[in-house]
Amino acid sequence: MSTVRGARERARIEITAAIKDEAKKQLAAEGAAKLSLRAVARELGMASSALYRYFPSRDELLTALIVDAYDSVGAAAEAAHRAARAEDAPHLARWLAVTRAVRGWALAHPHEYALIYGSPVPGYTAPRATIGPAARVGLVLIAVVVDAHRADALTLPPLAGDLRDEAERMVTDIAPDLPPEAATPLIAAWSQLFGLISFEVFGQFHRVVENREVFFREAATALARTVGLPGA
Repeated sequence: MSTVRGARERARIEITAAIKDEAKKQLAAEGAAKLSLRAVARELGMASSALYRYFPSRDELLTALIVDAYDSVGAAAEAAHRAARAEDAPHLARWLAVTRAVRGWALAHPHEYALIYGSPVPGYTAPRATIGPAARVGLVLIAVVVDAHRADALTLPPLAGDLRDEAERMVTDIAPDLPPEAATPLIAAWSQLFGLISFEVFGQFHRVVENREVFFREAATALARTVGLPGA
């Protein structure tokens, strides 16, 4: 019985992967708004009713693709951070390694990047299952700053008085090991990082920025400066 169950589970994993792969092709060709379970089933030679046993709705398939994309870019950021820490790299070098890994992933996976950081898909509301995966890159950036803070190497500007309550709430929620002064710069740097990457992925730098790798490195260094990292 266990052998049969194992074979069925392997078959389910393989079919699930095939469905996701075909859905990614549709994303690249048509965009997320036009993703269709019937079209995926047709391309795979499956009956629609059979595909529904794996993904009962378009939204469930979209959620699976979104979670996979967030996990993939998060894993890239985490791997870069681990490697930089293992080399005992300076805090700025760790920040740059992580941001470079995120940019590299985005350029290599533009359609998946667009799914998670592009325009919202009409009629789709992301469930709570996406929250953890979506936080992975941000948590790595926080970890870089936390390491610098623990090494007494963080230099932060004074916090505006009218931001004190909000900053204390934010660090309590996302970075309890950091002082409130770190909250606003970190959130701003996180959003600006993806703004830089989105401009490049979606072609906004065309005929504006030519040497984009050098430009990105300098921009990411400037972001590191705003969060108080030494050497930035």
